[in-house]
Amino acid sequence: MKTVLVTGAGGYIGSVLVPKLLNKGYKVKAVDRFFFGKDKLINHPNLEIIKEDVRKLSEKYFEGVDYVVDLVAISNDPSGERFNEATWQINYQSRVNTAKLSKKTGVKRYILPSSCSIYGFQEDIVDENSPTNPLTTYAKANEKAEKEILPLADDSFLVTVIRQGTVFGYTPRMRFDLAINGMTFGAWKTGKLPLMRDGTQYRPFVHVEDTTDVMIMLLEFEDVNKINGQIFNVGGEELNYQLGQLGNKVKRVVEEETGKTVEIQWYGDPDKRSYRVSFEKIKNTLNWTPKRDAEFGVREIIKKLESGELDKTTQTITLDWYTELEKWYQIIKDLEMYGGILNIKEG
Repeated sequence: MKTVLVTGAGGYIGSVLVPKLLNKGYKVKAVDRFFFGKDKLINHPNLEIIKEDVRKLSEKYFEGVDYVVDLVAISNDPSGERFNEATWQINYQSRVNTAKLSKKTGVKRYILPSSCSIYGFQEDIVDENSPTNPLTTYAKANEKAEKEILPLADDSFLVTVIRQGTVFGYTPRMRFDLAINGMTFGAWKTGKLPLMRDGTQYRPFVHVEDTTDVMIMLLEFEDVNKINGQIFNVGGEELNYQLGQLGNKVKRVVEEETGKTVEIQWYGDPDKRSYRVSFEKIKNTLNWTPKRDAEFGVREIIKKLESGELDKTTQTITLDWYTELEKWYQIIKDLEMYGGILNIKEG
């Protein structure tokens, strides 16, 4: 039985990846601060919960570990700008350290989930060999992590980078600050679909179930020469959407599912991030294409909303939740005395 250490295990993607690994017979060491709660991962005899900050990992955490999937990240552009220093520390420095510790302790495979956002603004269709153009702290930190981790690959330490399209779909640690998810909720809840101007910008997408399938495939892929030291864009050609086109798709599906009329509501300044991505390499090298499209994700989320299983809360907007935690941390720190607030330690 192989052991996989997953950083960011309680997050949006981790809460899907970890159960998949367990169901496939892996042991999992789930490393996270669990800002969004430990309840996003269900109990399992082969699951070890490790509440630790990735910036403080040491060799002991990698004992008996065969593979590492380094998911951890301050995970969107607004959060990256608001918590700039932490983003550099977590998305770049901690992941380089985790990769080096992995290699030092005999881990066999290391997967770095990065982002297509490092392409930034591009006129042409870009592939894994195209120049990158990261525009935000989140994207720049991903790029630096890639550049320092890929050279660690050798015959005994397999390193693969995956550049994911914008992820969408339902997970136990739900996010409504991702494009398709947020559009779906707004259209379902208010009949107003929020869409960033001007709608001509291209963005690649990938369903959370598809990208986690790729991660597991890379842990099990036998022809290591095809994946070691390699970068793969993860998504599909048909999932390169212009946001205006995507908004109309979401609008149509929500109207079909609910019978409500949906109006597109534009917001913000024109988005300067636009990139159309080639997914030929993963298709040709690994014989992989995504199974789920935007319509699938929209219907899936509506079903969860309609059943009452899912709703939008502060926790589902990453920046709002981090900001709330920081606020309450300061309030509690100011009020705490003698080991408590109302209940205090005696003596």
